[in-house]
Amino acid sequence: MTEINLTIDGVPVAVSPGTTVLEAARSAGIFIPTLCHDPELSSPGACRLCVVEIPGLRNLPASCVTTASEGMEVRTSSPAVVEARQTILELLLANHPVDCLTCHKNGNCRLADYAYRYGVREERFHGEKHAYPVEEDNSFIVRDMNKCILCGKCVRMCAEVQGNNVVDFAFRGFNTKVAPALNTGLAGPDADCVFCGNCVAVCPVGALAERDMLGKGRYWEIDRVRTTCPYCGTGCTLDLNVKDGRVIGVTSAADGDVNGRALCVKGRFGYGFIHHPDRLKTPLIKRDGRLEEATWDEALAEIAQRMGTVKAGHGADAVGVFSSARCTNEENYLMMKLARAVFGTNNVDHCARL
Repeated sequence: MTEINLTIDGVPVAVSPGTTVLEAARSAGIFIPTLCHDPELSSPGACRLCVVEIPGLRNLPASCVTTASEGMEVRTSSPAVVEARQTILELLLANHPVDCLTCHKNGNCRLADYAYRYGVREERFHGEKHAYPVEEDNSFIVRDMNKCILCGKCVRMCAEVQGNNVVDFAFRGFNTKVAPALNTGLAGPDADCVFCGNCVAVCPVGALAERDMLGKGRYWEIDRVRTTCPYCGTGCTLDLNVKDGRVIGVTSAADGDVNGRALCVKGRFGYGFIHHPDRLKTPLIKRDGRLEEATWDEALAEIAQRMGTVKAGHGADAVGVFSSARCTNEENYLMMKLARAVFGTNNVDHCARL
């Protein structure tokens, strides 16, 4: 396929036909800020923060929706571009809370990062500000619509990746907000939210947050340990957020091989068992009617002895094996081989069927 040759900030770049200017710049390691754009979602070109200057065009086009063409010259940091980005940031901050010191997103907020990068330090535009109540009507997600910048990423994530279409833009003008049907909360009877939290994963500001992670630690204090979700055989990648040796939350990562940033409600929020006080940490054997702690050798010997007794007294068909979707495929295969080759039974079942 013939390549498209263009120049970005004086750097020659060759890309495939159909590549956007933003994608071309990123392939060359050239920075262009974005708020509404996401490589996993469609590009609406809404926030205009990614504008660039292209000689011959009358206006500053949004690079995320402008297709690269042969011989195109692009300037990503000309005075006109920098001024436009500063003005956009000033307009966003004119109706945005300035509680950055206590905001959960502090340290991982694109709006704050860009304001710092472009020297936007104080409000130049003054006027009415929203005063929406913070929505805490469900057990998983906290929504603070006062911090929403209307980038629409949560709307597109819910529609295009999750396929639920729970939220969309409501009202018009200054009153525009992202809301479920009839402007109810996510826990409302008409919302149909499955609480996957994928909207939280793409929110660039503090409008959406994981409820159980609020107040547990600052972004820079948390270690992120890459692992695989244990709940089913899909093998989604996730990051355990660890502080002081305890898991305080789960987040997804864009470079997840299977799932990207998408997770289900169990994968993202079902981690409470890790530090639950009732969690079993050692095998238990019932002796004289009471469960007592035992070693693994004792537990396995007890299982082997009792299984052998059942098989000897009632035959192999009296034995059944029940496996788990939370095991790996290899572990389930070994369990099946143990049942058929060692116990001699075909009574094998799996929790994912129930």
